[in-house]
Amino acid sequence: MGTDPIQLQLAHILGPDPTHFEALISHLMSSSNDERSQAESLFHLAKQTHPDSLSLALSRVLSSSPRPELRALSAVLLRKILTPAADSSLLFPLLAETTRASIKSALLSTLQTEQSKTNVKKLCDTISELASSIVAIGGWPELLPFLFQCVNSTNPSFQESALLIFSRLAQNGETSETLIPHLNTLHSVFFRCLSNPSSCDVRIAALSASVSFIQCISNGKDRDTFQDLLPLMMQTLTEALNSGLEATAQEALELLIELAGTEPRFLRKQIMEVVGSMLQIAEAESLEEGTCHLAVEFVITLAEARERAPGMMRKLPQFIKRLFGVLMNLLVDIEDESNWYNAETENEDAGETSNYGVGQECLDRLSISLGGNTIVPVASQLFPVFLAAAEWQKRHAALIALAQIAEGCSKVMIKNLEQVASMVLNSFQDAHPRVRWAAINAIGQLSTDLGPELQTQYHQKVLPALAGAMDDFQNPRVQAHAASAVLNFSENCTPDILTPYLDGIVSKLLVLLQNGKQMVQEGALTALASVADSSQEQFQKYYDAVMPYLKAILVNANDKSNRMLRAKAMECISLVGMAVGKDKFRDDAKQVMEVLMSLQGSQMESDDPTTSYMLQAWARLCKCLGQDFLPYMSVVMPPLLHSAQLKPDVTITSADSDADIDDEDDSVETITLGDKRIGIKTSVLEEKATACNMLCCYADELKEGFFPWIDQVATTLVPLLKFYFHEEVRKAAVSAMPELLCSAKLAVEKGQSQGRNETYIKQLTDYIIPALVEALHKEPEVEICGSMLDSLNECIQISGAFLDEGQVRCIIDEIKQVITASSARKQERAERAKAEDFDAEEGEMLEEENEQEEEVFGQVGDLLGTLIKIFKASFLPFFQELTSYVTPMWGKDKTAEERRIAICIFDDIAENCREAALRYYDTYLPFLLEACNDENPDVRQAALYGVGVCAEFGGSVFKPLVREALSRLDAVIRHPNALHSDNVMAYDNAVSALGKICQFHRDSIDAAQIVPAWLSCLPIKGDLIEAKLVHDQLCSMVERSEQELLGPNNQYLPKIVTIFAEVLCAGKDLATEQTASRMINLLRHLQQSLPASTLASTWSSLQPQQQLVLQSILSS
Repeated sequence: MGTDPIQLQLAHILGPDPTHFEALISHLMSSSNDERSQAESLFHLAKQTHPDSLSLALSRVLSSSPRPELRALSAVLLRKILTPAADSSLLFPLLAETTRASIKSALLSTLQTEQSKTNVKKLCDTISELASSIVAIGGWPELLPFLFQCVNSTNPSFQESALLIFSRLAQNGETSETLIPHLNTLHSVFFRCLSNPSSCDVRIAALSASVSFIQCISNGKDRDTFQDLLPLMMQTLTEALNSGLEATAQEALELLIELAGTEPRFLRKQIMEVVGSMLQIAEAESLEEGTCHLAVEFVITLAEARERAPGMMRKLPQFIKRLFGVLMNLLVDIEDESNWYNAETENEDAGETSNYGVGQECLDRLSISLGGNTIVPVASQLFPVFLAAAEWQKRHAALIALAQIAEGCSKVMIKNLEQVASMVLNSFQDAHPRVRWAAINAIGQLSTDLGPELQTQYHQKVLPALAGAMDDFQNPRVQAHAASAVLNFSENCTPDILTPYLDGIVSKLLVLLQNGKQMVQEGALTALASVADSSQEQFQKYYDAVMPYLKAILVNANDKSNRMLRAKAMECISLVGMAVGKDKFRDDAKQVMEVLMSLQGSQMESDDPTTSYMLQAWARLCKCLGQDFLPYMSVVMPPLLHSAQLKPDVTITSADSDADIDDEDDSVETITLGDKRIGIKTSVLEEKATACNMLCCYADELKEGFFPWIDQVATTLVPLLKFYFHEEVRKAAVSAMPELLCSAKLAVEKGQSQGRNETYIKQLTDYIIPALVEALHKEPEVEICGSMLDSLNECIQISGAFLDEGQVRCIIDEIKQVITASSARKQERAERAKAEDFDAEEGEMLEEENEQEEEVFGQVGDLLGTLIKIFKASFLPFFQELTSYVTPMWGKDKTAEERRIAICIFDDIAENCREAALRYYDTYLPFLLEACNDENPDVRQAALYGVGVCAEFGGSVFKPLVREALSRLDAVIRHPNALHSDNVMAYDNAVSALGKICQFHRDSIDAAQIVPAWLSCLPIKGDLIEAKLVHDQLCSMVERSEQELLGPNNQYLPKIVTIFAEVLCAGKDLATEQTASRMINLLRHLQQSLPASTLASTWSSLQPQQQLVLQSILSS
């Protein structure tokens, strides 16, 4: 063992002579790969086998090496080996007590002797990280006294270091607790250091420590004691600017932005001064752009802090106006560069400056966070001034700004549509092409944000204007953009709006398709595809003119520069095919698929857009051709699975490093998680998402025909239920789950499952449903939680009978979790509504968020309904556990929708569990009867349906409540507006419930009065499900010749014949075929058995139309 040469080498390196160890450390920075990797493996081995010696050797280099770069690396290496990485445990507690003491002491003493400023920062990092893992457990009692000693010294460098460490300790949840007892001391320390007259570095470090500490104080009163620091914090910023230290000022701004995002209400008492100063900086022309942008970012961050300080910024209209003006002026910073005109692609943004980009982004964010009531009045003062200006840049800015604010201001802008539309359409005639381009751009954006109102009210102005812009042959960019705007406009259009314009638009687009400029051709293809998609079969008349051009492009656009053109041609062909249908498209489809198959086999570069477009085109061809597509599946599926299985292309760096990830690169999206910055290549994710969506389409379209692929697709998509890099991938995986189960079930039922039987469905269910439940448990987005609940419900409808008790238990536990999480979110919103600046607009936004919670609860109700229908009485033990979650939803304080859902859950229990559900009647029936007269018609409908169910299955338990039930039903039926369209569903359910009381509780009612009253309400025509049941019940009663129904001397027979006539005239809507034929037999019987005079008077009471229908039915 002792003679192992590597161990001997290590002993030598870690021995008493420090030069050997320093050589190892310098080799770690070597430019020679071999030397560096050899040093790395020795270092790693030392960490594993001699951790004490290694740590001590590093702290020796740190305190005594003459070379600053070695001291710097030692600080970093110590931090890395002593503090826990995400994947390893903590090494420090495993070291000998003497080693630990010696390292701690070396770190603190070196902090006071180190001369290099960058090394001091690295030391502060190491001390902070080590402290954050041991201070909270009492592992470093000397640290805080040492820091207070430094910060109270007269040495600015010591003060700065101590403040930086305080800042880091405050950011860590565990160590911040150890600082709270020193609140008052820290307050006076920060106060003094923020006022330090001589050192800008001390002031900035104090600002950083103050911001971190304010954020870690959870008690509002304690936090308010720091209010008096705010003027000094702002002073740090203004002094840096006055001394021309813009880099320092930018650092200060970034710290203040952090505070605005996390503790906006801390700024509230001094908001006028703070925002006023920031706007002064934003307006100052002498400052660097970066400084002005940060000042703007500060104010926007405050506006966006809706959850923590709702409505606060809306109380400052004078500042909003100034900020809007600043953003408009940023948009004016644009150059008229020739590259813009000669561009080959629509993305070319020649002349756009960083000011312009910030202006665009911030207008969008500002309008979304403050809403239309605040922004539109400000915009409508500024836009006309800009649009009337001589400089094209100002006119351009107004149109760009209008497009940017449309999403956040849509509700208010829709109310002023006339003004908005004419402002944009007038600019279609502007002398400057870039202004015309901006007007077209605005119409495209407004078509999305203000649709479909813009489309229905202004199509007669917008479509001709876009058609005119397509004739601007001097400016291909304007033409191409007009074609793109046709796409936006038609996406929110119904065929009846579009049809009158098709001749003109399609012929223009065909002209553009033959244009030499590729960008124009691409725009025309996209527009044609969209117009076909929106006009559907109306597009048939253009098919023969359009398809030859499209096929020519598909076949001839072969070289690299035309890849996008060919991709768009695929898209257009497949959408045109879907629009016109299989019969018209069939012959061309074969040729197109031959071309796609040959492309599929060819080698494509990774950035070739063809792949993604081809995946979508294949899926549309499948939708168009249906089962005829099956022969192509063996070609389509392998590359599709490959795309769906792509691994995300991820780079991870530490959040504070400047290295590696290029923030400016549009194709990389960066997210910061804790202390890691993650960069993800978006093109890979988009291709993956498209592929997953297409898999879902095939399963949906081909049903049992998809069976051969289920195993591969399930093992690809189930793990992606938890793919947190991209929402679209998760959504697609979620949607596919029921499709896969449905395909498997149909294939087994139709004998197309390659010999597999129900055991296979059980295995697939066992694989999919628990995975879906687990994914639901971890899903961060409320909207996707909703999709998961829907998907789970559909899966259970298909194969729920295969679930065992343990699996149902997991589902129930998850339902509890979903309801609890939803209630917590609503509670948090209710707290927000108590904020001092909360206003009507915040209220509207809250309402929208709460509607999403109602949807989630609705989905829970549907899911429970499905489980109850499948498991019936054996589900009751689970229901019993859920009562404490569901019963509160009946409360008067809950929304109508929540009450409706809670009632529906009980209705399902009563209907499906029958006798076993009787024990719940005492609890729920009083609620149910009261809800019969609720002011909300949907709640009434659910309650009245429930009364009918309880009357049918409640037997003796329901009997004592018959009288109350009758008076409740009577109030609904006799209400003057009972048959109003909002109320008719509730009315029909009341009539149905009354019929059930007549049928099942005849002995508890005055039948001679109540049965005719019921008859007088028939037929019912709103709720078609109840109508069929009620009219069938009427047939049975007539067949039994019930005396109360026919009345004395058969006086109600004419009414019964009239009801039969109305029901039969309505076709299949109001009665099943079986019921209709029973009615016809009864009418024939009456024809033969009644006296002629009675027949004649009955007949004369019918309308002529009904007489004709009955005659033809009875004579056939």
